Amino acid sequence: MEFKDYYAALGVARDAPQEAIKKAYRQLARKYHPDVSQEPDAEARMREVNEAYAVLSDPERRAAYDQLGSGAPRQGEPFRPPPGWDAGFEFGDGAGFDPGAGDYSEFFSELFGRMGRTGRTARPGTQRPQGSARGEDHHAKVLLELDDAWLGATRRITLKAPELDAQGRLHLRERTLELKIPLGVKPGQLIRLAGQGGPGLGGAPAGDLLLEVQFAPHPRFRLDGGTLVAELPLAPWEAALGAVVPVDLPAGRSVKVRVPAGAQSGQRLRVRGQGLPGSPPGDLELKLRVLLPSGLEPRARQLYEEMARVLPDFDARKQAAALAPEADA
Repeated sequence: MEFKDYYAALGVARDAPQEAIKKAYRQLARKYHPDVSQEPDAEARMREVNEAYAVLSDPERRAAYDQLGSGAPRQGEPFRPPPGWDAGFEFGDGAGFDPGAGDYSEFFSELFGRMGRTGRTARPGTQRPQGSARGEDHHAKVLLELDDAWLGATRRITLKAPELDAQGRLHLRERTLELKIPLGVKPGQLIRLAGQGGPGLGGAPAGDLLLEVQFAPHPRFRLDGGTLVAELPLAPWEAALGAVVPVDLPAGRSVKVRVPAGAQSGQRLRVRGQGLPGSPPGDLELKLRVLLPSGLEPRARQLYEEMARVLPDFDARKQAAALAPEADA
């Protein structure tokens, strides 16, 4: 998708106060509104202006957008948000507006669509209730290490909540919480911290804080629901003859896996009950990868030459074609 420079779209500086953003939007809306504008690209420009204002007029979305930093590409350049780019931002239910209510770009939907689906559905101008009312629930995404799902650990997390100062400039207020991570927590799971949301009105209780769990990228593993997926490198003789090989798992655990004789690269093995902890536990899925000794090493080269002499009828291309339906299945 293409990167959107919302500050450039409104013609304001990145540290512009909210009043300047509102003023710039009003001027551009008068210029490009399709009902009155004579500009040939008025409709497209109005969509850009509306989308930019949807982000920059909302302190919470603006703070998350600013997290992308000065290293983000320029307007229109290819872009994918880095994993966990919005982790640690605390949002309330009563801010912003429904991401599905406008004609927004793929960039907007990718960055803010999920944010909207966690509960932030109020429109601009929404009034807080008067009198006694329970505090609104807050939401945040937390980025955990994969080992935490196996350990059920307790972690200190820092959340950043955007707020405006007296001059309308955006600042981030931080708070640190103790988070007890349940054993077997899954990506996308919500952890509720009672009473840690917005303050209540008129003596009513505070809202809750809902934390959406995401895991930082791991060099060897990924989770597919409760299934732990990993690659298992094999020596040629282990694959050809069969073997029992150790497999390291998260949190310092390991398991021995039986590889059947004749195993091929790309083949998948499933080990029941060795995935994410739970009731029942998930499975371990291993994608086999056969690694060959280098033919530049003299002893290996000698063995390869011997194989070429004694197996003249072996055709790797035909073998791959014969295994293709099995691999696809």
